[in-house]
Amino acid sequence: MTKQFEFSPEVVEEINYLRYNHLAPLVQRRIDAIRLKAYGRLHKEIAEIIGITENTLRDYFELYEQGGLEKLKEIHYYQPESELKEHIVSLEAYFRAHPPATIKQAQHEVEVITGVVRSETQIREFLKKNSISVAEK
Repeated sequence: MTKQFEFSPEVVEEINYLRYNHLAPLVQRRIDAIRLKAYGRLHKEIAEIIGITENTLRDYFELYEQGGLEKLKEIHYYQPESELKEHIVSLEAYFRAHPPATIKQAQHEVEVITGVVRSETQIREFLKKNSISVAEK
């Protein structure tokens, strides 16, 4: 069954604005799908014009049904949390008391203290993010 929406002139105006002026391309694409729907385009045409599948288009319409344009503007990127997060206080205290000479040494100490194995690059980013310096030459 094809979804039917009623769009007030104010909503159409906001749709036309957000289509080009929202910072996230994903949101622009969602808004453009709704815009084309407001102009009575068929779902197959909308999906083809925007370059998405009809299933994705249905997802956009469901978002719109759930919360209008505000719901379409929501973006939820998955960002996994580091296993080191729960050890951050103890690691920070340890490294401030015993500054590592190299990233390799820091990597080893993190593994011994926490049991968490990470690459040198990941350890370097962890130290940098937490403002812990390494006296590496």
